[in-house]
Amino acid sequence: MKPTLFVLAAGMGSRYGGLKQLDGLGPNGETIMDYSIFDAVRGGFGKVVFVIRHSFEEDFRTKILKKYENIIPVEVVFQELDYLPDGFSLPEGREKPWGTNHAVLMGKDVIKEPFAVINADDFYGRESFAILADYLSKLDGKQNEYCMVGYRVGNTLSESGSVARGVCEMNDKNELTSVVERTQIERRDGKVMFKEGDVWTEVDENAPVSMNMWGFTPDYFKYSEDYFVQFLKENAENLKAEYFIPLMVNHLIQNKIATVKVLDTPSKWFGVTYALDRPVVVDKINALVAAGEYPAKLF
Repeated sequence: MKPTLFVLAAGMGSRYGGLKQLDGLGPNGETIMDYSIFDAVRGGFGKVVFVIRHSFEEDFRTKILKKYENIIPVEVVFQELDYLPDGFSLPEGREKPWGTNHAVLMGKDVIKEPFAVINADDFYGRESFAILADYLSKLDGKQNEYCMVGYRVGNTLSESGSVARGVCEMNDKNELTSVVERTQIERRDGKVMFKEGDVWTEVDENAPVSMNMWGFTPDYFKYSEDYFVQFLKENAENLKAEYFIPLMVNHLIQNKIATVKVLDTPSKWFGVTYALDRPVVVDKINALVAAGEYPAKLF
């Protein structure tokens, strides 16, 4: 059994101002997502599922999926605002997507094996995909045993400004007990620090943080369906409320329904958080190519 990679890409059209402007950062115009697919294939994943929106399906199939033909089996599912449980309708004025765990729910009919969830526009690194695929390959037939790749906070910072990170708390079994969102983390005088109010507090360089790289088994879908109903009952009229993966995971952890193993990775995460990050990311990818980590042309 090979696990499936589930790529959250429904926000691509709005985030990039249209698929035609998907940013080519590699030496031959490769996107960050191309590197994720490449790493997933060599890491041991057997299929990729993308969640997108109908509005850019044609462009996505011709400009994005075509390059993965004969590389790995691919499926597409869709996330739309009105994809809601029976008995619920789209609140008037709702324009904001329902969030990352709503996107995950869209995969329930096509994913029947352990699976990973990633963002389309984050560079996660070769080791992370290998570590996650190895762990998921041992979960076939199991339930309530999930995982998350925990990045060392010092490996996820931007040189252009502060970032928000979910700092993870774990027990002595390396199981997630909570994720505390720190909205302003940066390196100051060589130390990793977060700001709360007017106070700066140092955080350990190797403290694990969540970068939305998760591993689940298919039973997660049923929990997500049930909890989404509760979420809608409580938040349907809040036009900004979002059903995030950490919200679901925290519910399962706090109610002792499931465990989430935190998998350490030496990989350095990077992405384009600020406009000034773009040339830095290009340089980092070029350095990885020069070091032989990636071929100059991926596909």
